Amino acid sequence: MIELNKIYNENCLDTMSKMNDNFINLTVTSPPYDDLRTYNGYSFDFEGIAKELYRVTKDGGVVVWIISDATIKGSETGTSFKQALFFKECGFNLHDTMIWNKKTFTATGSLKVRYAPVFEYMFIFSKGKPKTFNPIKDRKNKTFNNIYKTSTVRQKDGTTKKLNNPKPIKEFGQRHNVWNISTAKPFKNHPAAFPVNLAYDHIISWTKINDLVFDCFMGSGTTAIACLKSNRNYIGSEISSQYYKSCQERIKQHKAQQRLF
Repeated sequence: MIELNKIYNENCLDTMSKMNDNFINLTVTSPPYDDLRTYNGYSFDFEGIAKELYRVTKDGGVVVWIISDATIKGSETGTSFKQALFFKECGFNLHDTMIWNKKTFTATGSLKVRYAPVFEYMFIFSKGKPKTFNPIKDRKNKTFNNIYKTSTVRQKDGTTKKLNNPKPIKEFGQRHNVWNISTAKPFKNHPAAFPVNLAYDHIISWTKINDLVFDCFMGSGTTAIACLKSNRNYIGSEISSQYYKSCQERIKQHKAQQRLF
């Protein structure tokens, strides 16, 4: 029997084997991809994980798969796209291809022959149409409070259609699918912790309060912390005993800080 709000020190396939079909509302994870970082003994069965994620994801549920590619002998591997296509073979929709702009150069490699890579893919896979979408509206509108006497929208055939009763431009518009979020500092020697607000923003976008979020590569515990901040339930898998202990410590510290306030 699987427990909520718990991280399991095991392979994520073992964790998912305890789950019923249609169990998870959202998965937010960043797998150990190619050889861009040295993870604590990681190797994983990608195809087995993708198939199980489809089984345990609820209808209308979402998987956020954050990934990048290594460059080997002058060529990017394309692992990210291969995995995206396999998720589609499993039955998922490729709902969106989002970009995490990290604002800084963090990857290794020569800058003598290419521009510095500063982004990662965030593939949004959905099992059918997403049941929940709470768009974040924090994009500052330059034309705030203006009212245009005539407003038009472009049609499929290239013509424009006038809109009746145009409304004042709001101060903030809906965020686009390129997210500008700075990288996180390493946590307890984990080589690739991602920022809490990255996980948090996905969680509030694709779930409701008390929904269940899974992270099959819990790493430094970021997804669990984001769930605690957003009043969601979580389940995590972390195969490394070292990272697992760090997760437990981080969650304990977070809960202690919450009690103080």
